[in-house]
Amino acid sequence: MLIPILIALSVVAAIGGLFAGRWWAARQFQSMGQSAQDQARKILDDASHESESMVQKALIESKEFLLKAKEEIEKENAESQNKNREREKRLVRREQKIEQLEEELKAKQKETTRREQETTRKEELAELNLQNATNQLQEIRAELERVAGLSTEDARRVLEEKVVEEAKLAAADRIAAVEQETNTKVDGIVKKIMVTAMQRYASEYVAERTVSVVQLPNDDMKGRIIGREGRNIRVFEAATGVDVIIDDTPEAVILSCFNPLRREVGKVALTKLIADGRIHPTRIEDLVQKAEEEVAGQCRRIGEQVAFDLGLQKLHPELLFLLGSLKFRSSYAQNLLLHCIEVGHIAGMIAAELGVGAKYARRAGVLHDIGKAVDHHEEGSHAEVGAALAKKYGENPRIVQAIAAHHNEVEPQSLLDHVVQIANQLSAQRPGARKEFLSSYIKRIEDLEKLCCAFPDVKKAYALQAGREIRVMVENQRISDAGAVLLAREIASKIENSLAYPGQIRVNIIREVRAVEYAK
Repeated sequence: MLIPILIALSVVAAIGGLFAGRWWAARQFQSMGQSAQDQARKILDDASHESESMVQKALIESKEFLLKAKEEIEKENAESQNKNREREKRLVRREQKIEQLEEELKAKQKETTRREQETTRKEELAELNLQNATNQLQEIRAELERVAGLSTEDARRVLEEKVVEEAKLAAADRIAAVEQETNTKVDGIVKKIMVTAMQRYASEYVAERTVSVVQLPNDDMKGRIIGREGRNIRVFEAATGVDVIIDDTPEAVILSCFNPLRREVGKVALTKLIADGRIHPTRIEDLVQKAEEEVAGQCRRIGEQVAFDLGLQKLHPELLFLLGSLKFRSSYAQNLLLHCIEVGHIAGMIAAELGVGAKYARRAGVLHDIGKAVDHHEEGSHAEVGAALAKKYGENPRIVQAIAAHHNEVEPQSLLDHVVQIANQLSAQRPGARKEFLSSYIKRIEDLEKLCCAFPDVKKAYALQAGREIRVMVENQRISDAGAVLLAREIASKIENSLAYPGQIRVNIIREVRAVEYAK
């Protein structure tokens, strides 16, 4: 309604302007003379043209405005129609769903009604049978009382006494027979399970050694490893904690260290140095750091492979790393990773025979000694430390309990706990599995290092040459030469009073001055 009014006003304004222009031109024409007629006519024509152009422009603008308004109205109508169609579709779907629910409800009501009718019929039948049985029982009792000359209570008492006496005799015989049969069967079953588990799993055992041999391309490489005035070998030993033995063995260097993980880092770093050819203190420290990262990655890969082989799912990455690091640790000369894998297999087989969950048994068996990966850093037994680690990284409470109870430090609570204990004993006590002396040796070396690290101003301490030498790195800024001599005496005195060891131990205090600057 507004648009036509605007168009009409525009046309009226244009026509009014046209008539006004003509009227004004006529007045000018009358007032002026004949000489101004041509000029007035020109002005009149210009005014006429201008009025026509204004009318045309107004008409065009009105049409454009009308066209835009029409498009907007059509767009709004289309959007409104789309929304209405969507609403109609939703309503149709809801109606269909409601109809479906109504049909299902009717079907359920019919089924309920049918079941109620059937139940009522069965109850009526049961009640009728009960009444008939009651009547028959009364008739039988009356007939028995008449024949036996006893009342119901007397007959019941006599019958009960006789039945109880016979039951006792039969039960005693049966119990004795069952006990004998059970003992025989249990003994046979237990032997069968043990033998089956041991036959199904047989692992090759290789004893851990305390030295590693690194092959050299030639004997000239020994001099480069030693370096000028021995600086290369000193930096290498300080960075790795490994004793480098260079003797007359052709084209070979021996790395000695009681800690297999530390020895593996030294072996990897030295192999990389030999392959690289650039052997100097800065390069040694860089490659030792890379070797530590490489060995850590190797531990993770080993843990993942063990978990895959034994079907352990959703094992925490930190537990995988600790499990892989057991490859470089040993207990009583038995490799801990091989021992854990063996216990996992045996526990799974025993559990499968007993039907108590082979997956849980394998998982608990593999993780039972996980505490030995960090027990030299934590307080408490390896069973307690391992249970705490398993609980920390989200293991099932049954697994945590089995780890804590595998040495009876915690009372076993389930059959799974006993299965893990049995598997651990089978793996540890088979012939040739363990040797006592290596465990005692490693414990003595670890105690030696811990004793030295307990002194203030000591950064690191490494036991070398099978514990015959302890190298102690101290803070150069906080201890003088005289202080280093005094510290060496204090450490030696503390070792003599606290530890038991064969022979003598050389205490070597090392303090270095390093100046580092970068050229830019």
